[in-house]
Amino acid sequence: MTPAQLSEALKAALVHAVDDGTFALDVADIPATVHLERPRQREHGDWATNVAMQLGKKAGTNPRAFATELAARLTDVEGIASVEVAGPGFLNIRLDAAAAGELARTVVEQGSEYGQNETFAGIKVNLEFVSANPTGPLHIGGVRWAAVGDSLARVLQASGAEVAREYYFNDHGAQIDRFARSLVARALGQPAPEDGYGGSYITEIAEQVVADSLAAGEPDPRELPTADATEAFRARGVELMFGEIKQSLHDFGVDFDVYFHEDSLHESGAVEHAVARLREGGHVFDADGAVWLRTTDFGDDKDRVIVKSDGQAAYIAGDIAYYLDKRERGFDRVVIMLGADHHGYIGRMMAVCAAFGDTPHENLEILIGQMVNLVKDGQPVRMSKRAGTVLTIDDLVDAVGVDAARYALARSSADSSIDLDLDLLASAKNENPVFYVQYAHARTVNVGRNAADAGVAKEDGFDASLLDHESEAVLLGQIAELPRVVAQAAELREPHRVARYLEELAGAYHKWYDQRRVTPFGDEEVSDVHRTRLWLNDATRQVLANGLALLGVSAPERM
Repeated sequence: MTPAQLSEALKAALVHAVDDGTFALDVADIPATVHLERPRQREHGDWATNVAMQLGKKAGTNPRAFATELAARLTDVEGIASVEVAGPGFLNIRLDAAAAGELARTVVEQGSEYGQNETFAGIKVNLEFVSANPTGPLHIGGVRWAAVGDSLARVLQASGAEVAREYYFNDHGAQIDRFARSLVARALGQPAPEDGYGGSYITEIAEQVVADSLAAGEPDPRELPTADATEAFRARGVELMFGEIKQSLHDFGVDFDVYFHEDSLHESGAVEHAVARLREGGHVFDADGAVWLRTTDFGDDKDRVIVKSDGQAAYIAGDIAYYLDKRERGFDRVVIMLGADHHGYIGRMMAVCAAFGDTPHENLEILIGQMVNLVKDGQPVRMSKRAGTVLTIDDLVDAVGVDAARYALARSSADSSIDLDLDLLASAKNENPVFYVQYAHARTVNVGRNAADAGVAKEDGFDASLLDHESEAVLLGQIAELPRVVAQAAELREPHRVARYLEELAGAYHKWYDQRRVTPFGDEEVSDVHRTRLWLNDATRQVLANGLALLGVSAPERM
């Protein structure tokens, strides 16, 4: 019996009790899904629910009395061994071994679909993450968003959402101008401008711009007038830098559906369109020669200039137009992932969201990520050999590999700072969380190989009632949790919950492996006990693989 099936059984009992007049409720009062959770103490049963406490008072009765009546109606449900009422009205439910063990077959049969749900079915989500300026290699903060953002996209998709991964390409503004001037200076053998960019990558790109121009039979950009040289290095330099960023992300397992160019907002008239929409809504006013958005009407600490007195669009104008563009492209939810220095951005953008008639924190969500610190040999790693001042995606991948990097960055809540121990992440130790989980998967595969060699085949027999050992009950309980964990990770925008779950599942599997044998020992004949345990082994393998896939991490067959 899966948690979903048990939840349906509970709901059916509640509906029957309403229909026969026992509970003074409307059927509409019964939740669509009766929430279940694993008791903290194993002796309290397999599953617990507080539904009696939710509905008891509404039904005009004591929650404990409500729970007692509901428990009596559940005892005859096939697969439920016992139901106990605890405390003020909790129901502790224990399944019989056969009902619990059937989950192993369910998982194997569902395969890669096990764990998926329909929580966000029909919802279109635009998920914007990374979006680093193309003025240098992707730094470690952006790498965290790459891992977390891509994992969040996978979790949302597993929950039924239609997700578009979007990269906002900042090719407009002062930072690009400084980048271009830095390339020109380096190409001419001059020091970088005071506000420019350093690092050996500037030299590499400047040299490539020159080489490409000469190879194409074009004039040497170093010999052009200053304005023309700056434009030549800007156009080709940005293209080269962004191409490198895209390649690094691709090698990291992250690809985007949309690369949206900031310049297009200004060239297409999208800014003017957004201002006009806001003016129609009565939220725009003119003062001191500038155009203002009255964001204080929606909780912002001050009104915002959107078109300056010189006629130039203020920075926020692009953000306003970009949000409206996403909504007009048909997205129900716009989720933007930003770095730790963007807290002040939230209030003004939520005001913009409300000014367009949308619901802040629903149609628009802004997630803030914190810093990442790298440690090696017990000391902070402070500088990239290539970038000069920041640590990059390539530095991290070179140190620990893609799997360890992605897993380590995704396994902690994004709103907390993390320290990554490079020595630990590169090690084959159980203390290394990605190794611990991947090793569990590799062990399940090895058990399957050994079982095949010993003549143990799942197809020859399955008796769920034989999964009656305590370690099997614990492992089955962990396996049953994946759908709930995925749904919760999507709902809370917290893919790290999947990683922490996998570590608990791996621990339960390793303990089961130490206590139960899948292959016969000595002269022992192959029996349904071995075959049924192989189903459980393979179910664990499937769940580990499914969970790792949600994090964009491989499930190795050998380690």
